[in-house]
Amino acid sequence: MVDDVAARMAEAARAWLELLTDDQRSIAVGHGPSGDATDGERRRWFYTPTDHGGLTFHQQRPAQQRAAMRLVASGLSRPGFVTVATTIGLENVLDHAEGFVARFDRERGRDPGLYYLRVFGEPGGHGAWGWRFGGHHVSLNNLVVDGELVATTPCFMGADPATSELLGGAVNRPLARAEDLARELVLSLGPDDQRRAILSTRAPSDLVTGNRTDIGEGDRVIPLDGIWRDERFSDAAEWQKLRAASDAIDAAAAYGEPEHRSLEYTARPKGIPGRDLNPGQRELLYALLGTYFGRVPESVSPLAAYDEAALDLVHLAWAGSTEQGAPHYYRVQGPRLLLEWDNTQRNANHAHSVWRDPGHDFGLDVLSAHRREYH
Repeated sequence: MVDDVAARMAEAARAWLELLTDDQRSIAVGHGPSGDATDGERRRWFYTPTDHGGLTFHQQRPAQQRAAMRLVASGLSRPGFVTVATTIGLENVLDHAEGFVARFDRERGRDPGLYYLRVFGEPGGHGAWGWRFGGHHVSLNNLVVDGELVATTPCFMGADPATSELLGGAVNRPLARAEDLARELVLSLGPDDQRRAILSTRAPSDLVTGNRTDIGEGDRVIPLDGIWRDERFSDAAEWQKLRAASDAIDAAAAYGEPEHRSLEYTARPKGIPGRDLNPGQRELLYALLGTYFGRVPESVSPLAAYDEAALDLVHLAWAGSTEQGAPHYYRVQGPRLLLEWDNTQRNANHAHSVWRDPGHDFGLDVLSAHRREYH
């Protein structure tokens, strides 16, 4: 039951908060969800290695860290939790790949200790409360209202490196199925359908909707240096390095006005709809949805709602090359659904993926209804 997940979340959140000192709680607890101007911080989210807001692992003792991870696990399926834990561990691999250098105006740029947890409001009971967990390539956002988990989006997971070697010739690809199923589906299309699905031969440098709180008509790619909590670093040299890296990423994408126009977000889905796919292709599309909806516990996953009629309305759009290892992007869109995937940076070995519910992210629709009923 949905209530079971919400109850586990509330119990885990209370257990974590009870272990914290007053000073820690002042950082770990934010304003209760409201949907008005006081709710702005809850709806800020990031996927870059910036301050996500909340108490970091570094600021907690081991027992507190364990309780924090228990809360994180309460909102994830077992595969979802393993993926998040792997993503955190990849910070060490990325640090190794970059030569163990300091970056981003902080002592350690790639830091598995800089993941942030914050609870909004009072867990459990009547009313609204929520929690957010985030750091580099992870952003989990959950809202509970009257004991029911009503929102789990935006839900972001990334991987850098997206592919890395393991002993014995094995390969570590945390988000492999989200990439491979979409490519398999596009390659299965006939020439005419591929022309409908592939919007551009060039892929954007990042997710088109970025980390915006609200998704709107005509949204375009945000430069990398625009997805940080602060407008600029205190260290001017480090800020210039970030700006240079952002410019280099955009230049490598060779993404001009025609590409921006063809890939900009529109409420009307682009690409090929599920109703025009054959049975085998529809199975691939359904499986692709499962790689995103399977991040959360099965009882709160919307996958079961995607029957034949619902699948008809889900569109797939692709940009970039269909060759494995080459820069590419895709979008899956339908009623109350937006999935975005991008793997272009670091020679297409740096993946971003997000599940969103346009117009309903952060549970704003439920909060509005709750206020009307009880206030």
